[in-house]
Amino acid sequence: MSVEAKKETMEFQAEVQQLLKLMIHSMYSNKEIFVRELVSNASDACDKLRFEALAKDELYEGDGDLKIRVAFDAEANTVTISDNGIGMDRDELISNIGTIANSGTKKFMEALSTEQVKDAEMIGQFGVGFYSSFIVADRITVETRRAGAAKEDGHRWESDGEGSYSIENIEKETRGTDIILHLRDEDKEFADGFRLRSIIRKYSDHISLPIVMLKDVAPAAEGEEKEIPTDETVNSASALWARPKSEITEEEYKEFYKHISHDFEEPLKWMHNRVEGSQDYTSLLYIPKKAPFDLWDREQRKGIKLYVKRVFIMDDSEHLMPNYLRFVRGVIDSDDLPLNVSREILQQNKVIDQIRGASIKKVLGMLEKMAKNEAEEFKGFWETFGQVLKEGVIEDFNNKDKVAALLRFSSTETGTEEQNVTLADYIDRMKDGQDKIYYIVAENHAAAKNSPHLELLKSKGLEVLLLSDRVDEWLVSHLTEFDGKPMVSVTRGDLDLGDTDTKEEKEAHEKAQGDFKDVVEKMKEILGAEVKDVRMSSRLTDSPSCLIVDDQDMTAQMQQILQAAGQSVPVSQPILELNPDHALVSQLKDKLETEEFAEWSHVLFGQAALTGGAAIDDMAEFVKTVNKLLVK
Repeated sequence: MSVEAKKETMEFQAEVQQLLKLMIHSMYSNKEIFVRELVSNASDACDKLRFEALAKDELYEGDGDLKIRVAFDAEANTVTISDNGIGMDRDELISNIGTIANSGTKKFMEALSTEQVKDAEMIGQFGVGFYSSFIVADRITVETRRAGAAKEDGHRWESDGEGSYSIENIEKETRGTDIILHLRDEDKEFADGFRLRSIIRKYSDHISLPIVMLKDVAPAAEGEEKEIPTDETVNSASALWARPKSEITEEEYKEFYKHISHDFEEPLKWMHNRVEGSQDYTSLLYIPKKAPFDLWDREQRKGIKLYVKRVFIMDDSEHLMPNYLRFVRGVIDSDDLPLNVSREILQQNKVIDQIRGASIKKVLGMLEKMAKNEAEEFKGFWETFGQVLKEGVIEDFNNKDKVAALLRFSSTETGTEEQNVTLADYIDRMKDGQDKIYYIVAENHAAAKNSPHLELLKSKGLEVLLLSDRVDEWLVSHLTEFDGKPMVSVTRGDLDLGDTDTKEEKEAHEKAQGDFKDVVEKMKEILGAEVKDVRMSSRLTDSPSCLIVDDQDMTAQMQQILQAAGQSVPVSQPILELNPDHALVSQLKDKLETEEFAEWSHVLFGQAALTGGAAIDDMAEFVKTVNKLLVK
């Protein structure tokens, strides 16, 4: 039955047009990457067919021999990459090629506008691999038919990358997808068997499907019959993780990582384990050097590929790795799960729970070894993934202590912004009589380092951890102690410095409470609902005032985080503390009955709010009051 050709021309999505322009006109280094990307896409298409065919065997259409074929025509200057995988229908063709529906596109184009503009190696990392073909091709034709569809339901997609593409219905005998690249004249080097084979062996050798090409045959001598070329498998076509570790080279491990992660960088570390016993499974897990573009997208969970008996099941790490280890890439292949396993079954499966628990321990164990034996490598890891790892204290109760031991902080001991202090380091440096770990959370490092709340501790030589990452407020709400030492915020409640407080300091504080009783009461009356309380401070030595929060109240930073997330926040007012030894506070005893007392009360409160990183509701009025007092 013939198909009536009906060609329809459509415009690319605006972002795709920008992307193609950059691809064609700006990127030219390492052009060969297009082979890796198209072969990887073809492999994914075959994996998807294998999975769908578990429930519908008829999708194989009598041909269960899945493979990828690479062909070239030097005269026509074309390269064709074909697969007999799942294929696409019309809507999928438009969705997968005519638009880009993932958040990576914008970040990719932003990266291209920097000094990396000529770096084609970033392509796969951002999920735009198909478009890499336009680096070498001035026209691309895609012919595809979804498995199970009639042969009359094939489709041809074609574009020159200049803003539009055409789609037409065709008759296609075989399922799957053929991608034909019409090479630019300057890129005809790729229409060559030796060149293509070397690229495939370099980037795609460990794809578990056979990648086939026709053998090169020597020209027939005069009078001899011409040899008919036959297929040969170019890659090793074996699941790398299933091979013994002793047979796998370091280079093979690295290339396999690049294949599964679409990352052109080498991995930082990897671990390959075969577990036998109550569960039989193999895991090959990698820690990247560079963060993926979607690291902060907690919904994007595609780090671990799940296989059952070498059959790809799903590309989703939700059940295999916790959110705080979402940067881990790799493969887990189980012998104990059913081939028709679904997401719902995974949620209730004890085998998955045990594999997940063991994998977490292996990753944390590898990080512990790196921290102990390879400090520079761990430093690089922490700078890249430290904020994500902190989420583990919040999310993973069973491994909270292990994660906490890996954390790094900046502190008053080092004075720098670099996070290189462990909680164990802090405990080792504790002063005699100190029994708590002190910390401060602020908007940024400078605000934490220069906070007036640190003045007394600095004078006593007590170390304070300086926390300024966005996740730190959540972190300290769950990390209440480490190695038996309580974690104490210097901006909360009464500051208890243990045995480091001298008898004279305690007596001086009690005396100040009595001497300034009238000042405190009147200021509390004037400030009213702005404060929960006013009291004399034992933590200030240089600044006139500071704001603290009660032990059970929410900090200003946490309130801001919740408000930014659109959540309702319970109202909690700060406590204003005054330094009895500061001249501005001392003079208030003589101004109790004057108009200036109220003005100074608001100024001291405003200063404390600003140094604590909080906002002043009426900044104009605050500045007006300060100016008025300055000219008196």
